[in-house]
Amino acid sequence: MCNVGAALIRYLNMPNSLSKTVKHLIRLFLSKPMAAPVDMSGRHVIVTGASPGSLGYETARVLAGWGATVAATCVRNVPLMEATLKDDLRKLGAGEENITAHRLDLSDPDSVNDFAAWYRDRHQGKLHVLVNNAGIHRKTFAPRKQQPLAEDGIEVHWRTNYLGAFHLTWVLLPLLQRTGLESGDARVVNVSSGLHERVGNEVLFDEGTRHEGPLHEGPSHGEPRQGRPRLWEPRQGGPRPDMPRYHSWDAYGKSKLAMIHMAFEIERRFAESHNLHAMAVHPGVVMTNLTLPQAFRGGIGKALHRISTALTSLVLLSANAGAQTIVMCASQRQLQGGKYYERCAVGEPSVDSQDEAVAKRLWDLSERWAGTLPQLPQLPLHPR
Repeated sequence: MCNVGAALIRYLNMPNSLSKTVKHLIRLFLSKPMAAPVDMSGRHVIVTGASPGSLGYETARVLAGWGATVAATCVRNVPLMEATLKDDLRKLGAGEENITAHRLDLSDPDSVNDFAAWYRDRHQGKLHVLVNNAGIHRKTFAPRKQQPLAEDGIEVHWRTNYLGAFHLTWVLLPLLQRTGLESGDARVVNVSSGLHERVGNEVLFDEGTRHEGPLHEGPSHGEPRQGRPRLWEPRQGGPRPDMPRYHSWDAYGKSKLAMIHMAFEIERRFAESHNLHAMAVHPGVVMTNLTLPQAFRGGIGKALHRISTALTSLVLLSANAGAQTIVMCASQRQLQGGKYYERCAVGEPSVDSQDEAVAKRLWDLSERWAGTLPQLPQLPLHPR
């Protein structure tokens, strides 16, 4: 069956949604690749978005079980996440002291700074691996309704999944650089999605959606703040009439395309100078608390939720299976940076995601945007 399935996948290796759907269904019946265990003792790891039932939870659980010191984050009910992780580690016979936990809301710059300050003090500034897993996907069943906005007026997928992850990475960059120089291996693992192929690079810089553009050139890092950040601010007068209607799946795909660009640009900028590498990961189509509908209410709603969960489990990967490529990228020694991984192997992202000029422009603009936010005192880099 495995050989037949692999042959069918090679035959169906064409860029259209039907072939991808067929490949996904075939892979459900193939053996699931698993990350090989690695001794992670002495490695300090951050995993964002680790609420129970998520990819982040499984990633944190496995890495801590292998000996890593893991800081796990979520937005709500941090004590429950921490207690559940520690209980799972006890069942595995691993040390529950390997887990610490803290609240983190990527759409709130004060929350990002608070987490970064807590982590720096709690873990003595050591950071070997940052797993940018946290993300949201809103309006999955009503994608063309009015776009959801973050509190600062920016489209919520872009603000949380990309800008929030960039801000966190940017704030923690000195720790990653210093640890890379000291240990010879630091890395950033960005969790992306196959849905990045829904959009092209042009949407990263368009003015078409009211709360996504235009990209004004705001102050650079180190310059004084002057009012609200101008990057990705609301477009005066609303969206241009010639632009496509808002679609939440495209907005999600846009944020995930940007995550690939960020990973590849980190590799280009810091691999040689600081031993800091970065990878992007497509975990597969996974059944997590991000994909399951949350709107059911009452007794009938609970019954419908159980039915939908059972049906969904037939066509989606488990969170544990989906986390394997993330775990591999966070743990495997001598892994090639600047690549896109899926099913525990190098994959092929979209052509647009490999455009170096676009990645550089996006990084520079994102860095300018981050420079307008409240600042956390930076640690000096280790002397080169």
